[in-house]
Amino acid sequence: MEIQVAKRLQHTEEYYFSKKLREIDEMNKAGAQVINLGIGSPDLPPHPDVIKELHAQAALPNTHGYQNYKGAPVLRQAMADWYARYYQVHLDPNSQILPLIGSKEGIVHICMTYLQEGDEVLIPNPGYPAYSSAVRITGATAIPYTLSADNNWLLDFNELEKLDLSKVKLMWINYPHMPTGALANKAFFERVIAFGKKHTILICHDNPYSFILNDSPESIMSVEGALDTAIELNSLSKSSNMAGWRIGMLIANETRIGEILRFKSNMDSGMFLPLQLAAAKALNLDKSWYTQLNEEYAERRKKVFEIMDLLDCQYSLDQVGLFVWAQIPSTYSDCYALSDKVLYDAKVFITPGGIFGTAGEQFIRISLCANQDTLDKAITRLTENL
Repeated sequence: MEIQVAKRLQHTEEYYFSKKLREIDEMNKAGAQVINLGIGSPDLPPHPDVIKELHAQAALPNTHGYQNYKGAPVLRQAMADWYARYYQVHLDPNSQILPLIGSKEGIVHICMTYLQEGDEVLIPNPGYPAYSSAVRITGATAIPYTLSADNNWLLDFNELEKLDLSKVKLMWINYPHMPTGALANKAFFERVIAFGKKHTILICHDNPYSFILNDSPESIMSVEGALDTAIELNSLSKSSNMAGWRIGMLIANETRIGEILRFKSNMDSGMFLPLQLAAAKALNLDKSWYTQLNEEYAERRKKVFEIMDLLDCQYSLDQVGLFVWAQIPSTYSDCYALSDKVLYDAKVFITPGGIFGTAGEQFIRISLCANQDTLDKAITRLTENL
């Protein structure tokens, strides 16, 4: 008996990395020992104090029950303090912060709360594939807007104004940008907020990379009036090496928090309390944590630049975040040709930029989530096999 999947999934493909990792697993079973430089899953542990806090709280007999859908007060306060300390943004922890089981779920929660058939959503090209997937599941239509190196991967407001925006309800942006590593400043965010207000578009800013190789973290919420027009997602996955812990946050005004909670409260039963308390510990670490983390990533990035040089790729030295983005040489038809050649000939996996949209088809991305010894091994393999 064949049961058809729902219409909402008929044009939603399996995540690229999910499929590719299965292929790599089969290669490894055959003895390939592929070096994976594709995925941004931090290989370093969280701060020891964070792990100690998790252990201590999990050992208590009274921390294992269902939790409040809005998160523990101590976690919301830690998130508010973190925003004030690093972004100079002052939030009410009781009404403007919603802890998430990872910020990726926030993308779906926002889309499911506000979108339906007939609505349109602006999404970046290149950009995180989860934006278009979440939009598609709601029945709304994703409208890609093209980013280019010529404009430092920032929005082209003149081109956006030429679009028919009458059905556009949401707009996804992401700075520091993934996959390109482009930075945005407060003046740029001011223009984004003005654009959203002008066209009655809810601006959704995904902001998980602002502490990686970046001395000046920015939040769109630092713009006056941003809470009227914007939502921001943030995460501990990259900045605190807690990707598998699934700790994120959603920043919005009280009305929107309530609206999104109407959906979220039907999807989960709260977050494990020891995780929340350990996350609060991570958020209260001093700046030396980020300094130490970035010193390691800076050394790794030098080696990734060396890999890009071996592949004859062109890249910006100014990019930030957890990846290096580079344009492929003209000797390859597209990013997939180069990525597959590196995988099959040198047994090194790098990400083809085309999975982030058509504007990424002449680019590749390499993750910094591999230690320096592993990167040295990749350099050796590439030197010997390409």
